[in-house]
Amino acid sequence: MSDFNFDSRRSPVYARGGMVATSQPLAVSAGLEILRQGGSAADAAIATAAALNVTEPTSTGLGGDCFALYYEAASGQVTALNGSGRAPAGLTLARLQREGLGEALPPYHPYTITVPGACAGWCDLLARYGRLPLGQVLAPAIRLAEEGYPVAPVTAYFWKRSEERLRAAPNGLELTIEGRAPRAGELFRNPGLARSLRLIAEGGKAAYYQGPIAEALAAVVQSAGGCLSTADLAAHTSTWEIPISVPYRGLRVWECPPNGQGLAALLALNILQGFDLAELPPLSAPRLHLLIEAMRLAFADTRWYVADPATNPAPLAQLLSEEYAAERRKRIDPHRATLNQRLGTPTTSSDTVYLCTVDEQGNACSFINSNYMGFGTGIVPRGWGFTLQNRGHNFSLDPHHPNALAPGKRPYHTIIPGMITADCSDPLSPEKPSAISHPLYAIRHMLYAPFGVMGGFMQPQGHMQVVVGLADDGLDPQQALDRPRFCIDDGTAGGAVSLEEGIPEETIAGLAAMGHPVQVVKGYARALFGRGQIIRREAETGVLCGGSDPRADGCAMGVG
Repeated sequence: MSDFNFDSRRSPVYARGGMVATSQPLAVSAGLEILRQGGSAADAAIATAAALNVTEPTSTGLGGDCFALYYEAASGQVTALNGSGRAPAGLTLARLQREGLGEALPPYHPYTITVPGACAGWCDLLARYGRLPLGQVLAPAIRLAEEGYPVAPVTAYFWKRSEERLRAAPNGLELTIEGRAPRAGELFRNPGLARSLRLIAEGGKAAYYQGPIAEALAAVVQSAGGCLSTADLAAHTSTWEIPISVPYRGLRVWECPPNGQGLAALLALNILQGFDLAELPPLSAPRLHLLIEAMRLAFADTRWYVADPATNPAPLAQLLSEEYAAERRKRIDPHRATLNQRLGTPTTSSDTVYLCTVDEQGNACSFINSNYMGFGTGIVPRGWGFTLQNRGHNFSLDPHHPNALAPGKRPYHTIIPGMITADCSDPLSPEKPSAISHPLYAIRHMLYAPFGVMGGFMQPQGHMQVVVGLADDGLDPQQALDRPRFCIDDGTAGGAVSLEEGIPEETIAGLAAMGHPVQVVKGYARALFGRGQIIRREAETGVLCGGSDPRADGCAMGVG
């Protein structure tokens, strides 16, 4: 397969009656179909997510996890759904030590399989914000799986890269054509996944976590040497949470709280508040240096503080305070990279698909669903058409670390949806107070944009960079996504920096002179920089403006 370039130009997409943006055009069509049938932003999001399970199994599936942020127009509030799973009850650090795995867990080992949370997340989002029956929402995805679809070019490339894993994994051949990946434009059918989706359409989440799917899932994991059980699956629950946020240039940026890494994006933006970025050319070395250094400080904190809040709650109010941001800002040398940043001590008082939807009423959903490393482990429950994730690879095996592996615990999660609202101070009517007791829920917020950038540890870096493009530089959604990006490769404070082709040579040289270990990334390897989607809503007119990342196969499309 020839190398891939991104030379084509995309215009922003405008519409009034609703919009869907994601990395596969056929999945966008599925979401639009549901909007036209009277579905909400939540209905369209799950229809799109389910279709992505079919058309982009290289990145997502029923064997993975999901997170969502939902903006409800009637209340002006943002809520967060955590659809991530937990470690099996039988998986302990002592068990890993006995089996010689106490230092490092191989990335595709069956012990990395946590309970898949996606199906429950879909159903729980629809139970709260959906308008249509589950069967109607899943119908487009079922049709695609049964009738087949032509595989898109970028998806075909990453499918090809995973051939060996699928051939080696139990039942992985179910997601091949006679042992090979489908080629671009080739028709692929997935009757097993259609069967799974039909069963869920009829029986809801219980059809996944109890019964034949659960039995097949537990059986294949245990036969491969893992310990996930039907009891682990039956015990799974999603959680609704209060999102975290910071103000930024007159806007408010929202993320899901830990165990997701959205905290990193907010920490970096809070630090950047103290710099006048608009005075620095967007792709200049001085501007990118500040962004990189803010991100290094953010990763130094999140690699310690992001863990399952049920066992290790982070001091979020302190970490996101202006005072803490000011202290961390002092650690940035404007002329020199600092590769040994340490976590701060605030004063006490993963391959993925991303999508966003907005409906005609102005409700918005920011949604992300992932297997983690491509097809995850590559392991397929026999006959059900999806692979199982490897999220447990992100657990620390240091027993003293907040993110240490333990039974029933959620791991550090890379996948993060984002939401932006206009910073508004209009109080809610005393006659209609918020159902949630929290200072931010005493205010009605105005939708600005659901947004996201998928791609492992790139995600908070992508969030920060597109927010800066929108808020500091006045870019439209497509321009913000088109702009070349940087990525601290391993998501650590001292990691090397990849720079996307298109960043000026003088900037690359300038960053290297400042002490940043840099490399230029081109072609298909530019997937490292993630694949984003943004739908912005104009406050006065309600007109939607959408953008879709040119690094993927997808698009943004609207209704009316």
